[in-house]
Amino acid sequence: MTPDQSPLAIDRQDTFLGREIGRLSYGCWRLPGAPQAEVAAKIDAALEIGANLIDTAAVYGFGGDGFGAAEAMLGKLIAERQSLRDDIVLVTKGGITPPLPYNSSAEHLIASCEASLQRLNCDHVDLFLVHRPDNLTGHAAVAEALGELVRSGKARAVGVSNYTLEQTRALQHFLDEPIVATQPEISAWCTETLFNGVLDHAQSASMLPMAWSPLAGGSLATGIAPGGSPDRFPDLIAVIDRIAGDNNSTRDCVALAWLLAHPAGIVPILGTQSPERIRAAAGAFDINMNRRDWYDILEASLGERMP
Repeated sequence: MTPDQSPLAIDRQDTFLGREIGRLSYGCWRLPGAPQAEVAAKIDAALEIGANLIDTAAVYGFGGDGFGAAEAMLGKLIAERQSLRDDIVLVTKGGITPPLPYNSSAEHLIASCEASLQRLNCDHVDLFLVHRPDNLTGHAAVAEALGELVRSGKARAVGVSNYTLEQTRALQHFLDEPIVATQPEISAWCTETLFNGVLDHAQSASMLPMAWSPLAGGSLATGIAPGGSPDRFPDLIAVIDRIAGDNNSTRDCVALAWLLAHPAGIVPILGTQSPERIRAAAGAFDINMNRRDWYDILEASLGERMP
């Protein structure tokens, strides 16, 4: 076997904030709309596969069960099972406030975190993220809020979501606390972060990259192209299907493995509402994907060969 044919290394665990975390995470944005009784089954399935990094946000539930609904559902489970809080690394986000749409003023971010803690039935989160950049709030004001949240013990650490490389650097300039995580959209279909410096900066600054929509909204699992997708989407699915067939596995696992193999240490956030599919996602760690396979996926996604 040549080096190019050797399977790429995929670690199952990482260390974050002094805790061991699984390389898969579970996201709560789809919890609202489901019965509260099902929440425990989903969280337990995530913990079974080591996905102890649990991601939510204040806005999850808006337009359905209501602003904060996802946090409230998770918080109810935490209240019912106090040991759960110690079993998970808890992440939430603030700053999206419909219909504004964004408000990252110091006063608002601090109030958002405090309201999240009430809904989550805990006295702190492990990680608080600014959900999206607010063009009407300067980076110094955002840094003021994040610094206060850490100093007050309401958040152990802070990070950003949907920030560009330069936005992240600008915020860090004003912030004494390190930005320890970034949460962009990343998938085999949405590959911009491979080229725009976000993942490079995450490596150089020792930031944890958390990938939202790692299956492109489910399209990489179903094979149904996102609306308005270019004609090359079927070519991407064909490559993923080939690798899945070689491994007697599924599209989901191949698409997740593609992210897990990246040296930045990407943690994909699972969004499925099926405990069975949560458990099945652990098959991503068993995918044998070599360097040529990895680049075959990227080239099919881009619609062109690498230069």
